[in-house]
Amino acid sequence: MKNKKLQTMIAIGMLSSISFILMLFNFPLPALPAFLKVDFSDVPALIAAVTMGPVAGILVAFFKNVLDWLFAGSPTGVPVGHMANFVTSLLFILPVYFIYQKVATKKGMAFGLTIGTLSMAIGMSILNYFVFLPMYTYFLNMPPTTGDALFGMIVLGILPFNIIKGVLLTAVVLLMFSSMHTWIEKQRTYYLS
Repeated sequence: MKNKKLQTMIAIGMLSSISFILMLFNFPLPALPAFLKVDFSDVPALIAAVTMGPVAGILVAFFKNVLDWLFAGSPTGVPVGHMANFVTSLLFILPVYFIYQKVATKKGMAFGLTIGTLSMAIGMSILNYFVFLPMYTYFLNMPPTTGDALFGMIVLGILPFNIIKGVLLTAVVLLMFSSMHTWIEKQRTYYLS
């Protein structure tokens, strides 16, 4: 039992480090707000969730954001972007985990990724409208964006960004899944039994 706990902690640490490194290779999408950047750091968190359970995925998402905040800081002084990234990760990986638990096939993974993308896109649109964008303007001492301007930013920026990000993550995970399916099932049998 101790051996399995130690292996789990080591695996979470390694996946968190990989996730943090992938977070550094972020890039903006043309025609969308420059502060929105795509990275593939949710892939290790998703692998952790699927192979070791939701707590492992949550921990990887948490540690990658803590590491990035410690190394890169935050323009607001408060890790608003990191909190938003953490919630984005959860909205993406948790639906995938729960659906894949029920249907552990490539179709189940594809369906989970689709629901994860929709969950992330809709959830982050709502949370940015009510929580994260108001926090940014408050901590940056800027006049708040309200009304039609805020709604336009959500509909024309946040929503399409998260849909595109979800599609890119889905493509990467499905490409990896084909070659890693046997390994994933072996890990699930070990960690989740």
